[in-house]
Amino acid sequence: MTLEGHACASGAGTIINAIATWKGAAFGIDLKTFAKVELSEGETGISGFIKEMPEGDARLIERSVEIILERFGLELGGTVITRSEIPLAGGLKSSSAAANASVLATLRAIGETLPPLEIVRLGVKAAKEVGITITGAFDDACASFFGGIVITDNQEMELLRREEFDSKVLIFAPAKKTFSADTDVKRSRLIAPYVEIAYELALKGNYEQAMTLNGFLYCGALGFSTEPMLRALECEVKGVSLSGTGPSYAALVRPEQVNELRSAWESCGIEGRVIETSINNRDAISL
Repeated sequence: MTLEGHACASGAGTIINAIATWKGAAFGIDLKTFAKVELSEGETGISGFIKEMPEGDARLIERSVEIILERFGLELGGTVITRSEIPLAGGLKSSSAAANASVLATLRAIGETLPPLEIVRLGVKAAKEVGITITGAFDDACASFFGGIVITDNQEMELLRREEFDSKVLIFAPAKKTFSADTDVKRSRLIAPYVEIAYELALKGNYEQAMTLNGFLYCGALGFSTEPMLRALECEVKGVSLSGTGPSYAALVRPEQVNELRSAWESCGIEGRVIETSINNRDAISL
């Protein structure tokens, strides 16, 4: 008999990148990753497949399934397949979404449930074990799973705040891809005192100021252009940042700002595409 489960989780954008201080903040975006898990008795091992990157590294989604099977003491084998609306390796939390969706789909397949924060922590554990994250990306995983805006302590794996926030989101996704594990951590830690200032702004609810300060700091530390951010500020956008460790940029925009910023980004001289979406305030779901 084959057990089958389906689930989806959203991507996310950055307010505070946690690499410098282990404290982060992020918001869910309405772009999803979908996971399908099939399990059978008598099979061994989990084989993963990423539809957008057939030759890509599937260890994260495989480990996400294995961790749940280990959690419940089940000896099953099978497959996990993901497909995503989120640009991969773009700083938009595609890995967190893939882990959350894979964990949820596995739970659905075996007919089990876990508390939401435990689900998130198990996905973070999988990401740490396969070496694709520096801080564990607990902030990204919470934004992906719970939606809305989240503020976290990644070292303690604590969700400090979660609130709904309505806004359009415009994303500039350069053609270049970058991977979090390749980030220059030493350069990021140099800006820690200033990232703390941005984090304090986030704690006070000044999310747009916080993310803009975060963006300029990390663009400087990691060598990304500030031109997309300055173009956004010229359009009177208040909140814009490098998302994660790049290369994508995300901006919180009013509906009347969308077309102006789209044009500004499309003419900024960096090859890439502009994606229009919104903050996602819903949690991840089994399908």
